[in-house]
This record gives sequence, C-alpha cells and structure tokens, in this order.
Amino acid sequence: MTNLFYKPDGAWVGDLIPFYKDGSFRLFYLHDWRENKKIHGEGTSWFELRTSDFVHYEEKGEMLKHGSASEQDLNCYTGSILEAEGEYHLFYTGLNPNPEFVEDGVPLQCVMHAVSTDMESWRKIPEDTFYSDGIHYERHDWRDPFVFWNDEAGEYWMLLAARNKEGPSRRRGSIGLCASRDLKKWEIRKPFWDPQMYVTHECPDLFRIGEWWYLVYSTFSDRFVTHYRMSKSLSGPWTAPRNDAFDARAFYAAKTWSDGNKRYAFGWDPSKDNEDDYGDWQWAGNLVVHEVVQEPDGTLTVRIPETVSRHFAKKQAAEWGSRIGNWKESEGHITAEANETFACISAGSMPETCKISARLSFATGTRSCGIMLRASGELDEAYYIRLEPIHNRLVFDMWPRRVKGEAQWHIDGDRPHAVELEVPIDLQADTVYDIKIVVENSVCVVYLADQVAMTTRLYNLKAGSWGCFVQEGRANFEQAFISVPN
Repeated sequence: MTNLFYKPDGAWVGDLIPFYKDGSFRLFYLHDWRENKKIHGEGTSWFELRTSDFVHYEEKGEMLKHGSASEQDLNCYTGSILEAEGEYHLFYTGLNPNPEFVEDGVPLQCVMHAVSTDMESWRKIPEDTFYSDGIHYERHDWRDPFVFWNDEAGEYWMLLAARNKEGPSRRRGSIGLCASRDLKKWEIRKPFWDPQMYVTHECPDLFRIGEWWYLVYSTFSDRFVTHYRMSKSLSGPWTAPRNDAFDARAFYAAKTWSDGNKRYAFGWDPSKDNEDDYGDWQWAGNLVVHEVVQEPDGTLTVRIPETVSRHFAKKQAAEWGSRIGNWKESEGHITAEANETFACISAGSMPETCKISARLSFATGTRSCGIMLRASGELDEAYYIRLEPIHNRLVFDMWPRRVKGEAQWHIDGDRPHAVELEVPIDLQADTVYDIKIVVENSVCVVYLADQVAMTTRLYNLKAGSWGCFVQEGRANFEQAFISVPN
C-alpha cells in the first residue's frame, strides 16, 4: 500500500528495529494498540513492515508475540537483529510492570533472546534471559539491546540503555556494555559511554562510515530528540557536532540501517492528544524515514529519500494570488520588500498529500522568511515553516497561536512558537536555500538545504493554500511549485 508515513489500522508505530535483506528493508516495530488494548489484550509485540522504496509498505503482522501477564516479556520492547552463527539473532527488552510480578523480586526490565533461520518465524530462548547484576547498574533500567560484532576485540558487544547506581538521579544515564563469544552468555562490563548528563540513553545504535564511528541514542530529560556522537575509535572520545540531532521534537527513538549504499534513519512522529495542535505529545505515531549522509568533515546531515521525492512526479507551478504587502513578480521569481512589516502571498491550493519545493534567499538584516501551509483565504491563519537568520535556525510555527479562545488573548497573550520544534542551521544572506516540505494528512516533514530535517504535526488547520512570507526584510523565491503523486 502507498502510505509515506505508515501507521497500521487502529494502532500506531512505536520504536523501529530495521534490517535489510534480499532487496527490502525489514522494519520491525513496536505495535501500539493504545486505547484498543482492552479489545486486543495487554502487551506489546513486534510487528513487521517491508519496503524497498519508503513509499509502498507491506504489513506482515505480528512476528514476535508478547508473553502472558505472568511472563517477563508481557511487553516485547526495543532491541536489535543480527545475522551470525548461521542464524538470525533477535535481542529484545522483556518488561512486565504488573505489581504482582515485580513484587516477586524480578527486575522490571531484562534482555531476552530469540532466533530464526529465515526471519519469518522466531523461537524464543528463555534460558538466555539475563538481568543487570545490580552492582554497577541499577536493576530496573536494562533495555534496548543493540548487538554487533567487534572485530577488534574478537567478540560480540551489546550496548544497552542503562543507569548507574551512583550519582545524581537525573544524570545517571549511561550506555551499558556487555560482551559475549557465543551470543548466549554475556559478561557485564563498565559503561561503553558514561557522560553523566541524562536520565538515560534510549535505543542506542552504532555504525561506521569510513574512519568514523557514530553513536546514536535518544533522550527525554534534556530534550526529546535523537542525538549522535562521533569518534574515530570505539574507545572514544565521543565528540558532539554543532548540530548533534537528526531532527527535532517530533522524530524520536530513531535507529539506522544501510542497504549497502545509503544509510537511513527510522523514527516515529508522535501523535498528539485529541489530534489537537495544542495537545500533549504521545508515545508512538507514524513512521518517518530520513536519508543520512556523511559530510567531508565526518558530520552527518539528513535529506529526503530520493524515492520519496520522485514519488511526487506531477508538478504544478505556483499560482500567485491573494497577498499582503508589496510583492514583485518576474519570470520564475517573486520578491517581497517588507523592511518594517510582514508580507505574505498565496501560491495556490494545497492538497492533503503533496510536496512543496522552492529555492529562497534573503537580504542582509532580514528577520525571517519561509513557506506558509494551509493558509486561510484571508491569510490570517496558517502554519509557518520559518527561517530565522538572526538565530541561525529553522522553526515551525502557526498563527494565530490560540490560547483558550479569543476572549483569553488579552489575558494570556500569545504563545511562543512550538517548543523544541526548531533545528540549528547556518543561514547566510544572499545565499540560495532549497526547501522541500512533504505533507500527508497530519504529518509534515521539512528538509532544508539537504542538511537538516524537521518533523511536525498539522492537526487544527485542515485545508487551505500554500505560499511564501517575509517579515522585516527582503526575500526572493524561485522555482516554487507543488507536486502530487501520479
């Protein structure tokens, strides 16, 4: 089926565990029933998607079934898969929060093991289950195992989302380390990385491109985001680039995998309570995929997957219409002068599923400029994808930022732009920046300059036009068009 930002019927996509085999990405994911759990039963299983183009997905259904209420893996949470020793090995988190289970002295979380000869059916090996030893690490935080072969050490290594027993409670997070020679018995060692900065480091991932190693993890205590660190050695030091994230608040728990040519990051765009722009973010949502690219200096950038971009093959040039402010049109260009004010212009109706593309530049001193989404006919309501040169950042915003209703505006004032929906990027005057925005229903993903991505949700404004805007400055837009699938 065609579903750019996949979600199963009646459920949601949680953490993804990617693998590539026989020309397809095998995307195992935590299947979240949410409010339907009473119908479908308690517990979380691994389901599987398959895709070769990130446009068409085949749902394969439940692949790793969760255990009963009296078993450790009532919830089968995040882990990893590797091919080794003549089989496929699946390591996962077993978690049973039932009070009667935990009160028996069993830790909340553990690492569990399953194997397969074909990745179609999995056989659990309960005797391989192991827990934190409670010496260096806390016993109840022991999850998200990522297993790989360490050629230098001649053994398998397992990275874990763990917490040290000692230290400030909100800075004990570490990436735990275990080692094995047979994938059955594991030696618990001191942390692989112990920065003493976060509550924990969820969904650790590790890969190498050329001379650089990359350590990927997600946090929720500093900010909700998937970070990465880089090093030329597995022993570190692990350094942070200026922009150390793949996206912003609405792309979480990302793990990566390669098809042997290109590498991709697989995360999820969280839904919001009551499908409301002002609702709280929820756990799980829709699948989002970014291509990950290594730059000459070793840092990583993200861009739209080529197959997704090509999917939008039917182009329509901007149809400039209603406007506010002073706009000048020439062949292929439109420019606004708004040195002390705000200017915007409609570019035509915006379908529910579309890709918006443009090349934009701005003059020295410009405060902000960018693209409007789902703007009202009077242009007084819209979502804004905003470049802010003064802050060197890309921001998601909307106007008006409603509070409890119009009567409350004079009491509460306007809200700020959406918290944590911003990404850093160097923005220079008189430089052309390519922007691509993909929208499908409520999911919106922005790519700027083939460097950064920003994912968000569009709930409250259901339809409208797209367009361009500039505030306190001058901006030029060229090659602006919208495209839809054939």
